[in-house]
Parts: sequence; C-alpha cells; structure tokens
Amino acid sequence: MYVIVVYDVDVKRVSKVHRFLRTHLHWRQNSVFEGEVTRAQLYEIKRTLEDLIEDNDSVLIYELPGSNFTLHVIGTDKSPVGEII
Repeated sequence: MYVIVVYDVDVKRVSKVHRFLRTHLHWRQNSVFEGEVTRAQLYEIKRTLEDLIEDNDSVLIYELPGSNFTLHVIGTDKSPVGEII
C-alpha cells in the first residue's frame, strides 16, 4: 500500500521523527513523507512513532490502496520522487 505521513511535533523531536521516517519512506518536503510499504512495515512505523512522540504532537498517516493516484505540484517540487536511490 502507499502511505503519506504528515507530522507536527515539538522541535525537540523533529530530527528523531525525520531520521526514523527517512529509513522507511521518501521525504517530500518539510514534515511530509510518502512511499510504498507492506502491512508489517506500516505496523512498525506506527509503533515506533507512538514511542517517539508525546501528547501534544500529531502524526497523520494516509493509507492509499495503491500507487495509482495523480500528484499535482504547484510551485517547486522540493524532493521529486525520481531521486529515490
């Protein structure tokens, strides 16, 4: 499945959340990651994020059934998906 993760966490935890998500997903722009994951990977992502964040933090995970969707970028695409190694 394809997921989009958007987060708003305290500045003290931003780098930890960013580093963790970067190991599983593609960074799109500030506080936004996306990518194809398995159910097991999604479970691990959720579990780890629950451990990293605190009560006032927020993480949104959008699950899409597949990667068949259209992305419209207005302005500069800060991190094109084509850059994935």
